[in-house]
Amino acid sequence: MFPSLVLVGYALVTNVCAPNAILGCEHWMTSVKEVLVSPSLGLAHPVWIERLPWLCQGCTIRGADADLYDFGFFSGGSSLESVQDNWSTLMGATGATSVVHGRQVHGTVIRAHETASAGLHMFPDCDGHVTASVGVLLAVTTADCVPIFLVDADRRAIAVLHAGWRGAAAGILEHGLLALREQSGSFPADLLMHLGPAICGDCYEVGAEVFKALALPIPLRPRPINLREILTEQAAKAGISLANITVSEHCTRCTESDLFSHRGGDRGRQVSYIGLRP
Repeated sequence: MFPSLVLVGYALVTNVCAPNAILGCEHWMTSVKEVLVSPSLGLAHPVWIERLPWLCQGCTIRGADADLYDFGFFSGGSSLESVQDNWSTLMGATGATSVVHGRQVHGTVIRAHETASAGLHMFPDCDGHVTASVGVLLAVTTADCVPIFLVDADRRAIAVLHAGWRGAAAGILEHGLLALREQSGSFPADLLMHLGPAICGDCYEVGAEVFKALALPIPLRPRPINLREILTEQAAKAGISLANITVSEHCTRCTESDLFSHRGGDRGRQVSYIGLRP
């Protein structure tokens, strides 16, 4: 059972017309500034808190430097004991008895979960999870990559995906949509999508190999790229309404969001999580 959330921040939701020089278009993006729920639960989508009370969703923050709230089993930022303790803290804060996570490899494998026994379950080589089962908390870790949250409010089906540029190029979003379709009968038009805290376009300069992998015009020199804009475009092409897509205002690198950033030199990882309340 998940406890009720109590807000200790405020929300800012705005429509932003984002000129996309890479994609050669302009489209409206709904920008959301997540609110701080608590130090243990981190940041959550303000509109979803209000309109989807049966949903438990958020992205943790790093915490004090002397006691980092690090969830990275494989990044080497904190001791294994400390990371295990942080996962236990999150389980206690959310009230979840079952948490599913995986060793992320920037691929397209999605795990579907009907039920899960108590405890933290680690799966090999997967970058996303889907469920329609109450009490199963889905989790991915990031430190610049994009956490993708998908919700079918009518069928109470949910997913969370880990998307770096390799995953975006390989089709992690399309695989996540297919997994929801196969498990719960969800169509893209049925879904809400939120792109959580990640590195922004201004902070994410990449080389020709990234542009080539994403089938974008290859620049003569490294240029910034905005993965959340690219994923928004992919989602719209797949059939998710732009009106149902929100994008976090938080950048892991340049905003004062208290988040880990790989490009900023951090070895820790925050966790993005989503689950269904009873």
